[in-house]
Amino acid sequence: MAKTVNRPFVGADRRSPPSTKRIFRRPHGQQWLALVAGAFTLAQLILVRPGMGLGWDETVYVSQVGSDVPAAFFSAPRARGVSLLVAPIASWSSSTALLRVYLAVLSGLGLFVALRVWRGLFPTRVLAAAGALFATLWVTLFYGPQAMPNYWVAIGALACVGCFLRAQADRFDRAALWGVGLSAALMAWMRPTDAVYVTLPLFFLVVCVRRWRSPRLLVALVAGLVAGAGEWVVEAYVSYGGLAQRLSDGSKIQGGLGWNLAFDDQMRSLGGRVLCRPCTGAMPAPPVMLWWFALPVVAALGAVIAVKARRRVNSLLPLACAAVVGFPYLFMIGYAAPRFLLPVYILLAIPAADALIHLVTAPGGGRRPVAATLVALGLVGHLGVQFAVLHHTVHGTTVSHEDWADTATQLHRLGVKPPCMLTGYEDVPIAFYTGCSSVDTVGHNANTTVDAIVRAGQRLPVGVLITPGQKPPTYARTWEAHRVGHLMVYVAPAVRAG
Repeated sequence: MAKTVNRPFVGADRRSPPSTKRIFRRPHGQQWLALVAGAFTLAQLILVRPGMGLGWDETVYVSQVGSDVPAAFFSAPRARGVSLLVAPIASWSSSTALLRVYLAVLSGLGLFVALRVWRGLFPTRVLAAAGALFATLWVTLFYGPQAMPNYWVAIGALACVGCFLRAQADRFDRAALWGVGLSAALMAWMRPTDAVYVTLPLFFLVVCVRRWRSPRLLVALVAGLVAGAGEWVVEAYVSYGGLAQRLSDGSKIQGGLGWNLAFDDQMRSLGGRVLCRPCTGAMPAPPVMLWWFALPVVAALGAVIAVKARRRVNSLLPLACAAVVGFPYLFMIGYAAPRFLLPVYILLAIPAADALIHLVTAPGGGRRPVAATLVALGLVGHLGVQFAVLHHTVHGTTVSHEDWADTATQLHRLGVKPPCMLTGYEDVPIAFYTGCSSVDTVGHNANTTVDAIVRAGQRLPVGVLITPGQKPPTYARTWEAHRVGHLMVYVAPAVRAG
């Protein structure tokens, strides 16, 4: 007889055969997961405008495979996974809207697959509720259709932990074993360091706990990480001076990894600040932050319920992985971005959903209606807060991206057209919109010298972008100055010469 993954849930979704007289049938099994994933995709297309231009980091990833823009400097912490993910569209089309639609559909499919892995480990209603909890977070909706790695690390994390549990429960489940390797590879493909943190508890179990020791799982984890991060490691030796040097450079770019409490930074970012660096200013209103404190508490309650029901490992393992992957972003860096914690949120979503379902379905006499009412009111408030923050964030982001596009249009009128070069303030995204290459002599994106810029200015359009009141670099002080939007641009003599 074939093994089941979790005996208490076997048959939980089993229903009597439907009557042949019925024309419409209620969704069951994976159909509920498909509905959640489909609604998530639709919500992205409606609430996060497909025409919203590309952000700073997105321009770096897309430019690596775009056919009509020079590749931007690829700094040490970045990995090539996102560039390869968008290549099917970005390699032949410059349409941001098309790219957004493609990523929205792909993100919905990814959520469906990651949730489906957990069937048999939890009832379908718990998985559907977990997917809905994660999918309605403003940060999930905002980053699902973006060319950024964190959402895909989250999907890989959920799938990896689920496949790990299935493979451990049934040594004949080869699909689960392949799932462990592929999902580990997906995470490492996107962000190698995050992949290591997510899989640390899994490695601990298969190496240090006797009844969990499994050479097959160990090989699958190692093979997946090597397959996903192999290119990143090779590139470290080819272009960054070695693996140790690349890790060191990445640490410097992130402000130097070390003991640093970043809880307050993350809380400040909850109001819609996509990058909180430096992270100063007032905290968001308490309702905006409430879900952030409630999620781990409810997830811990789910773990307690699971322990009492003798299925503790299914809830405790995602909690452990969430704690480990969230540790560096809460204790080791000096700034915040809400997308960093997406893997934490998706791993906490399943035990949290389990707790909420238990509260509204467990027998308790008069307490059950009260609990159901409180949960319903909490979820309604949760949706209101998330969509309000999402609307604010999308609007602000769209405006900033439109500013970059307007600046590019004005630069074209000044004669700064491809092939061209930009340096200075926000040169990376503005260069992408203009069709120029971006260069810097100092900072995280330093990739050239002053002499090289001066020489380039003698043969092609070169512009130096600065903010009003700022002095241009010495080599550009004799160049022609123009006001471009809220910036000043100093244009090289090659443009004046025609």
